[in-house]
Amino acid sequence: MFNNLLQWKIFLQDTGGGETYLHWLMNAWKWTLMVSGLGWIVALVAGVIFGIMRTLHNKILIFIGNAWTELFKNIPLLVQIFIWYHVIPSIFPGLRQVSSLTLVVFGLGFFTSARISELVKAGIESLPKGQYQAGVALGLTPFQTYRYIVLPLAFRIILPPLTSEAMSIIKNSSVAFAVSISELTMFALQAGEETSKNIEMLFAVTVLYFLSAFAVGRLSLFVEKCMRLPGTGGGQK
Repeated sequence: MFNNLLQWKIFLQDTGGGETYLHWLMNAWKWTLMVSGLGWIVALVAGVIFGIMRTLHNKILIFIGNAWTELFKNIPLLVQIFIWYHVIPSIFPGLRQVSSLTLVVFGLGFFTSARISELVKAGIESLPKGQYQAGVALGLTPFQTYRYIVLPLAFRIILPPLTSEAMSIIKNSSVAFAVSISELTMFALQAGEETSKNIEMLFAVTVLYFLSAFAVGRLSLFVEKCMRLPGTGGGQK
């Protein structure tokens, strides 16, 4: 009955452009993963930098880190995407030649970086102050202390919530359809309209979103187990 309700053969039909809907679906999935992956790189780099700045003993750096985090955290993602696509190029005409993909990647990345900044700050502040003081006592510079002592420990603490953010950025990438990037959500809307098979298209897109986020979750769980400190982890020996 389920197979009769969903007419899967629609994915083998030609779109009229020399490709099948299945090929279009796979291409849309590729764009979703590309936007998510590049956005995650931007988010991780910016989030770590501004998260660290918020823990330093420098009022100016703390202010900059807090301002960045509050700005991108408190504006809805879709609004930020529209600002990047419509407003920023109007203010800076040189950016009119920048592709929609680049603008969406930075919009999505900066939005997520604010959340990562909060995680990094919380992870660092959860460590005993003796960790930093021990690094200073060993003659390490503040940079070396963060690099070799503070950050490795903090990342072990915040890895689970970082996993959630990595999964969320895949789902949040759906806003890219608003600026005409042919990712999964746009595929579902356009293909559903062309074929009148909205259920089939939305079901396929839902499965691919789930598989993408699930794969990230499994990979992060593996990394978490590898980075787990001895003597921790739910009683495992």
